[in-house]
Amino acid sequence: MDDINPFIGTAATDLPPAQGLAARWWFPKPQVGNTHPGATSPLGMVSACAYSGAYPTGYGVYTKNTEGVPETMYDRQQVSGFTHFQQSGTGAIRKYYNYVRVTPMLEPLDELGRAWGLRDEMAEPGYYAATVDSGIRSEITVGAKVAVHRYTFPEHRSARVVVDLSCGGLAIDHGRTVPLRASVVSIGDGRAQGTVVLEGVPLSVYIEVVSPGWRQMLWHDRRLIEGGTRLDFDRIRHTTLRPFGLLFVGPARAGTSVEVRIGFSLRGCDQARENLRAECGQDLPAFDATRARTGARWRDHVGRIEVEGGTAARRRVFATSLYHSLIKPCVADDESPFWPTPGPFAFDICTMWDIYKTEIPLLAAIVPDRAVDLLESLVRVCEEEGNFPIGYRMARGADRFFRQASALAHTALADAHALGLDLDWNWALVHMADDLRRMYGEDFHEHGVAHPISHTLDLAYAHFCTAAVARGVGDKRLAEDLTARSRLWPNAFDPETGLLVDSSFYEGGKWNYSFRLMHDMAGRIDLAGGDDAFVAMLDRFFGYGARPVVQPGRRPDAVEMAAGYALNRFEGLNNEPDMEAPWAYHWAGRPDRTAEIVHAALTWQFGTGPGGLPGNDDSGGLSSWYVWASLGLFPVAGQNLFLVNAPAFEHSTIHLRDGDFTVETVGHRADPISSDGFERAPRPQYVRSARFNGKALDAAHLRASDVHRGGRLELELGPEPSRWGYGTRPPSLSDPHGTGVRR
Repeated sequence: MDDINPFIGTAATDLPPAQGLAARWWFPKPQVGNTHPGATSPLGMVSACAYSGAYPTGYGVYTKNTEGVPETMYDRQQVSGFTHFQQSGTGAIRKYYNYVRVTPMLEPLDELGRAWGLRDEMAEPGYYAATVDSGIRSEITVGAKVAVHRYTFPEHRSARVVVDLSCGGLAIDHGRTVPLRASVVSIGDGRAQGTVVLEGVPLSVYIEVVSPGWRQMLWHDRRLIEGGTRLDFDRIRHTTLRPFGLLFVGPARAGTSVEVRIGFSLRGCDQARENLRAECGQDLPAFDATRARTGARWRDHVGRIEVEGGTAARRRVFATSLYHSLIKPCVADDESPFWPTPGPFAFDICTMWDIYKTEIPLLAAIVPDRAVDLLESLVRVCEEEGNFPIGYRMARGADRFFRQASALAHTALADAHALGLDLDWNWALVHMADDLRRMYGEDFHEHGVAHPISHTLDLAYAHFCTAAVARGVGDKRLAEDLTARSRLWPNAFDPETGLLVDSSFYEGGKWNYSFRLMHDMAGRIDLAGGDDAFVAMLDRFFGYGARPVVQPGRRPDAVEMAAGYALNRFEGLNNEPDMEAPWAYHWAGRPDRTAEIVHAALTWQFGTGPGGLPGNDDSGGLSSWYVWASLGLFPVAGQNLFLVNAPAFEHSTIHLRDGDFTVETVGHRADPISSDGFERAPRPQYVRSARFNGKALDAAHLRASDVHRGGRLELELGPEPSRWGYGTRPPSLSDPHGTGVRR
């Protein structure tokens, strides 16, 4: 866990100039990771971090941007307090949280909201600390449903800790979140509780503060309420909102520490208090014990994958990627504010479009119980609200990111079913089948096509995935009907070009969406004209033989962006639709090409510094890609399939539910080390032969269910490709045994 650096991804992309293939790729989306270094718990409900109001997490210095290099809002790291609930690596998510701001101050209450400089930052999983320019050392740790703050003051006659319950959102246009209703009660003896309704969600807190005999008061509109014990706001609007909260004030000697611990719940103050008791107990102080427990949880979670070999820099990026993959979604047991029954409530699924290909398969591998909780929550949302969401935040409302894609939950559910994960599959199947007819699904059902055209591919694939579950529960008739509709995917393609038909697209264009890993890749390659024609299209897309390109800078103009889009080029890992495209070569018998592209991405698109990500981390979707690619495996979500490639490490072990899966290499080459400590070799390594559990493996793929049972994959690597993986292709709907070579 010492290798994890939570600051990776918090700054604009800052990597050495790419060489080779990677220099031919073009990045239209923001070149910044958009992560934060705050305290988190694995897939926990609560996060906490220094708050500046910057985009999109509330941490840092950047303003909102949607393309190119981000512009700065501030010329330094600064803080107006420490808030709770942050996104992780997202872009234009329009839901920014940052609720319950806690501010340590030496100044009068009138100064609340000002920004102080921030220095001496440090972070590790479950812990964040920094010193405010006023000299206050600030530390935060969290549990699954609690946060504990510790502030160490310099000597001052009137130090204070201010809790602002009205805070929410960001300091950008249209970024503020205004409470609708609120109630705050000062119980006395360092205790308080309250509920603030934000975008339809009742967020409740129970607060305990250990201070050296300080006074405790409510405040409203930056004015103290002497003797008051309760504030109630039945109707708040943008024009009527005045800040409100609690204040603890008194003299401090140098080194005086104040501990603030907060229990959170979406089901009322009583449950918030019980959450605090369950995680922190009765005794104060609780900071060190909470930090130790959360640190132990992180060690357990990130310890479920171990790697050997490579440089310290590469191991640092890998460990941090694994860490980032386990921050979101948030899964809170028995916390749904929208239905009264017990069970998991998952939010910050931001969004399935970001995480269904890479992150959910990773969760299914190393934290399968939490993966099941996520899927159970999605089924419950469908049952309660009428459709599976594409994205689901801690908010009421119909904004479920439907424009991005259709029916992606079906893919994750099909994987879970194939792996034998424990869910009520008859219950799930009912909602999977019903959901296929909703929104864009109705057009697909009636006409066999839906626009934007990428939704046609989504829906054909979702029918394929749902058919697998129907077959598994014994509903043969439903499975046959769904499979027949899954064969309508060619309606999305133009047989003259081998690409998708003209349509509108959510980020990217038809080239970016034309190489997704479909359920009938054999048919897809036939439509393109056979192996050679398909490989030629992929080669053009990935920039083989092309000249290097110039990336967008700050404020790129329309002409510059149009010229970039006209390249019809792979957008690296800067855009979600492209993340699986490198593995399309496997179905054309060219895993060597996959090795070259993945090697280029691992080498040139990641680094160890704050600017070490090529684009938004997307709730861990990008980081999960890095984890799988480094292991030499790639999950084909929805198909019970892993593709095999040359790994970045000599040896790795995944500790799965049913046993360990190890990847061992012979001939692994140590790449040259650059000035930043990273391995940056000009040439990849290729798999020349393979053995799985002692038997020769001629195919460049494995069944996911076989991997999840544990086993040993031995790979012989070399500097030149062989014929390995050429003959037997991954399975397809029209070629289930992968026997065809398509010319």
